[in-house]
Amino acid sequence: MSHFFRLVHNENIKIYKRMGTWVMIGILILVVALVGIFTKFVLDPGSNADWKAQLSAENAQLTESLESAPMLEAQKRLLKERIALNEYRIEHDVEPIKRDSLWGYMVDATTFTGIAALFTIVIAAGMVASEFSWGTVKLLLIRPVSRTKIVLANYASNLLFALLMLLLLFSTSFLFGILFFGFGGAETPYLSYSNGRVIEQNMVTHIIELFGFRSIDLIMMVTLAFMISTVFRSSSLAIGISLFLMFTGPQLVQLLSQYDWAKYILFANTDLQQYTTGTPLVEGMTMTFSIVMLLIYFALFAFLSLYIFKKRDVAA
Repeated sequence: MSHFFRLVHNENIKIYKRMGTWVMIGILILVVALVGIFTKFVLDPGSNADWKAQLSAENAQLTESLESAPMLEAQKRLLKERIALNEYRIEHDVEPIKRDSLWGYMVDATTFTGIAALFTIVIAAGMVASEFSWGTVKLLLIRPVSRTKIVLANYASNLLFALLMLLLLFSTSFLFGILFFGFGGAETPYLSYSNGRVIEQNMVTHIIELFGFRSIDLIMMVTLAFMISTVFRSSSLAIGISLFLMFTGPQLVQLLSQYDWAKYILFANTDLQQYTTGTPLVEGMTMTFSIVMLLIYFALFAFLSLYIFKKRDVAA
């Protein structure tokens, strides 16, 4: 086991010795800061003084839609939940979260996990492929460690980098949020609807959940990029395919959502938040089903990475 941790340590050294790694970290911090500056000094958040009247008007429109417009049962349920949340805010004086506030800014920052995923894919795609292109894989194989440990150490290093990017995104959005917007409204709870009633939740817990939901897609895409890099020994191919699928996969699933078999596609299952804030992409899907599908895809990617690397001839 000590050999494994030594390998992980060495792989992390390789990652952070690259100038490109620090450039990517700097870009992530810069993007978070620029969005805070834009939200603070450029974006007009609109007046929130008469928010109760605004919610009352919204409820009137939603109620009219429920009574007049034909829609699916799932859509009706969402509208009813929205109405219940608005009524709870009005009755209990719970003001909606404003974008130009600490929590509003941090909620917006969770969307930047896509940038973190992009950078982590670049790292993952080059981990094993670069060992072959530079010939350093032979130096790894002459050590008294198995090929399985070599692959696992490389993959573990990728996950650690992904975790660092998520922690960096969370911490910088929190710090810049305090800097630009202060602690105003920090006591505001997050409202959710469950089992026919509105529930107040701690906002920090909610934001951590958002990061957790979005990290699932990050982990799966990193695993896919790592598998392609290991199987084809090409970092450019791994980056190209992974980024193409990351940006087009969800849209493809939307187009195919009318077919029942679409629920077996990876990208139909990576967004588990669809079960807490919306409706499943394909009718009949459940969170348990999506988790099982994710585990199957993860096991498949891991198996291919390990099997191909263990069988590959690297003498040439």
